[in-house]
Amino acid sequence: MNGVFRVPQPVNEPVRSYGPGSAEKKALKAKLAAMRGRQIEIPLVIGGEEVRTGKLGTCVVPHDHGHVLATYHKAGKAEVERAVAAARAARATWSRVPFSERAAVLLRAAELLAGPYRDEVNAATMLGQSKTAFQAEIDSACELIDFWRFNPYFAQRIYEEQPASSPGVWNRVEYRALEGFVFAVTPFNFTSIAGNLPTSPALMGNTVLWKPASSAVYSAYHLMKVLIAAGLPAGVVNMVVGSGGEVGNPVLASPELAGIHFTGSTAVFQQMWKTIGNTIASYRSYPRIVGETGGKDFVFAHASADVDSLATALVRGAFEFQGQKCSAASRAYVPASLWPRVKAALLAQLAEVKVGDPEDFTNFMGAVIDKAAYDNIKAYIDFAKASPEAEIVAGGGCDESTGYFIQPTVVLTGNPKFKLMQEEIFGPVLTVFVYPDAELDKALELCDSGSPYGLTGAVFAADREAILTMTDRLRDAAGNFYVNDKPTGAVVGQQPFGGARASGTNDKAGSLWNLIRWTSPRAIKETFVPPTHFGYPFLGEA
Repeated sequence: MNGVFRVPQPVNEPVRSYGPGSAEKKALKAKLAAMRGRQIEIPLVIGGEEVRTGKLGTCVVPHDHGHVLATYHKAGKAEVERAVAAARAARATWSRVPFSERAAVLLRAAELLAGPYRDEVNAATMLGQSKTAFQAEIDSACELIDFWRFNPYFAQRIYEEQPASSPGVWNRVEYRALEGFVFAVTPFNFTSIAGNLPTSPALMGNTVLWKPASSAVYSAYHLMKVLIAAGLPAGVVNMVVGSGGEVGNPVLASPELAGIHFTGSTAVFQQMWKTIGNTIASYRSYPRIVGETGGKDFVFAHASADVDSLATALVRGAFEFQGQKCSAASRAYVPASLWPRVKAALLAQLAEVKVGDPEDFTNFMGAVIDKAAYDNIKAYIDFAKASPEAEIVAGGGCDESTGYFIQPTVVLTGNPKFKLMQEEIFGPVLTVFVYPDAELDKALELCDSGSPYGLTGAVFAADREAILTMTDRLRDAAGNFYVNDKPTGAVVGQQPFGGARASGTNDKAGSLWNLIRWTSPRAIKETFVPPTHFGYPFLGEA
């Protein structure tokens, strides 16, 4: 193909509001009813073929856990080996497909998701992960559409990065696929991450084994349908669902492992890294390890902060999607002079928050993802209730009779190193520490050193000097930093996402910095008229 092709300039997908009486709300509700009313069977997808093992799991509705949406087949060692073989076979062709053709698959997937598949994927996310319509829309529709539009644009910029050439020489760099396969491990909490982690390496010519979270297989399968409809060739992305041991162990043991693209818990990521380190001599090449893991994200307020803006950021940042975001506000530092008004504003807003079935569009929060999450979050709340160092300011109620519901909970503590101030909870629990106004510097140090994580954080102030001070003092505490805004809601192309410390490798999903990890550059030098004798001028006698 002769031509220098340009990826269309990407723009962020507009967010639908699903307002009262809107056609979009009516269409989404109809899709929810239809999908809730039928139970499906989800196979593995290996080499373009549906594979059924007979080892079954179930997809249930978290806010109505007696309702089964689907049964799914689980993979084991044999299916992993089959997927590795399929990835190997597909790589021979896919890695040589022109970039414009690979980009076209994702660009088509974006248009399919923006149009005919939008309601289906959003409904799958609402039913399977208990997201509200708005939380599903910004995740499973808009953010994933943005990933699939912006990543080809970023990849093009990488390919355009070329070296200088001296007279008579043409230097160029080829950005090759990694030699082997990439293992994409995706979480339950964002359908957009489930779609991005396998497809960003695939865009760069790699083939992928994709293990979605067992608690989000339902939406993952619907994404696989979109990719197949977009023309993704067989074997490029192989969906292998199963436990970490049954799938992860044989994957990490494969000499063909070329990379890990991971979002999940810090402990699991560290164990995978350790396994790779212990097995390093057996791999064909050093695997690329990219991970976004835990967070204990903060909101730090200065005495000059606007109270209503701060309270709104705390409610949205801590309790949207039940606090099950890596970026969710989980700890807050509020000056003593501001706390009485902040508390009043916070309680006033929380009094309006409804928790329940997200298919009722008046509910702000749904259920947490499963029984294990429910028990873990409840244990933290029970610990706070029993502790003399804590006071439950709001919420604290838990009910699993129908769905895994936990009320938005605010805990006040006088101990900045209290357990709930330091450990990731991954649920609707916000812990507040009130600091003396005169001890701003000490409070900033407590915030910076208060947890092992470094993912997101926000500061609130009207005083410009205070903003500069807080921004500088907390520069290592968050990879995504917000001024007078909640610490959630990063937008592709606007706020590349990722953090350091125990929060991951900070390779910034939705950016060229992430995509460049999935390439292996080859420098090519071509000399047009090569020398015909070994001698150099210095060899001659004076």
